[in-house]
Amino acid sequence: MLQKINHIGIAVQSLDATLPFYREALGMVFKGEEEVAEQMVKVAMLQVGESKIELLEPTDPASPIAKFLEKNGPGIHHIAYEVEDIEAAISHMLAQGARMIDTLPRNGAHGTRIAFVHPKSSNGVLTELCQSGH
Repeated sequence: MLQKINHIGIAVQSLDATLPFYREALGMVFKGEEEVAEQMVKVAMLQVGESKIELLEPTDPASPIAKFLEKNGPGIHHIAYEVEDIEAAISHMLAQGARMIDTLPRNGAHGTRIAFVHPKSSNGVLTELCQSGH
């Protein structure tokens, strides 16, 4: 079902303050920035090998990322695994007894379709299933 790690999501207070570390100090390739209004975040994507790092800055104090930052501070927010068919992946997870935050896919950054597995089903790790938009 899983094809690869698509990205690791990292919650940050400010993309402008954080990007230089990833681009300059670590030498990651900047792949773009966009706002995902539905998620109330601004996202910057960086490439490392075949995987990506997704920096997430909240655009609204009510956003899940803002709440995460308030509770935990900056850091790893989620791990996203690429799947070929998001609907089939959701069905598989539900059949395995996993608790899903999303039982229907929603739109993610860069044209992806996403669904989150509740951390209570994945030993405390927020897990994203991600179908690329190609």
